[in-house]
Amino acid sequence: MKALYDLAAPAKLNLFLHITGRRADGYHLLQSVFMLVDWCDTLHVELRSDGQLSREDLTTPLPADDLVLRAARALQALAPAGMGAHIGVAKRIPAQAGMGGGSSDAATCLLALNRLWKLKLPLSRLEELGLALGADVPFFLRGHNAWVEGIGEQITPIELPTAAEVVVVKPEAGLDTKSIFSAADLERSTKTAILSGFAAYSAQGTEQMFGFGRNDLQPVAQRLCPAVTHAIDWLGTKGLSARMTGSGSAVFAARTQETDLSDLPQGWAARQCKILSVHPLAGWADSDNS
Repeated sequence: MKALYDLAAPAKLNLFLHITGRRADGYHLLQSVFMLVDWCDTLHVELRSDGQLSREDLTTPLPADDLVLRAARALQALAPAGMGAHIGVAKRIPAQAGMGGGSSDAATCLLALNRLWKLKLPLSRLEELGLALGADVPFFLRGHNAWVEGIGEQITPIELPTAAEVVVVKPEAGLDTKSIFSAADLERSTKTAILSGFAAYSAQGTEQMFGFGRNDLQPVAQRLCPAVTHAIDWLGTKGLSARMTGSGSAVFAARTQETDLSDLPQGWAARQCKILSVHPLAGWADSDNS
């Protein structure tokens, strides 16, 4: 095997995001439902036998040392000498959106190189590497919609209705995650929810599922970035009730019919997405992945 092409790295949306406390080391404790959608980046990975790692930006220019290269280096430390790769990244998921694009790229990179280099590392080992890169990476490695707790490392697979569709809007302005989590007015004591409660609530229908809880980061994000409010209000003019995903600035809403996006403000990105039941690379970290 010399190359792997057209590898999907899907985005995620947070159906809700509660901050339930803070650990002594400063990390925030959260609860959320992570949902995979078909807004995807694409990676192409080619084998190099000179031990070098290189990256080619096929669309949007990326930082010189992004999560893809960091993931590749972390895995290369466990590979035989001489193993290298050239990685092409077609970036489509907006940055600073709260959609997990960088973490998803890193997860796809780990899964691809584990197969290309024939390392056959189990999922648990890849998750250890992934967690050191970012809290969302293990979720993308698992590849299933999930109830997520702790600092993002406690992941329980759940089934979500994939017949529902969602409109995702990313205003031109982005948000820095650290500035939100360090804000003095961030809500950090939301009452702990339980998975069975979410399941019972969401079983009533798509509208109820998308209306469960709230995003505790959203009020701070709206204060720091008025474009978040603008995006929510813009979807409101379409008859849709929107909520921010992750640390923003992207917002989303469930839709029951085609939504006219022709008047999207300049510089914004938007897409009508389908919910994925599983990651396109789910199972790639099984024991036999030669």
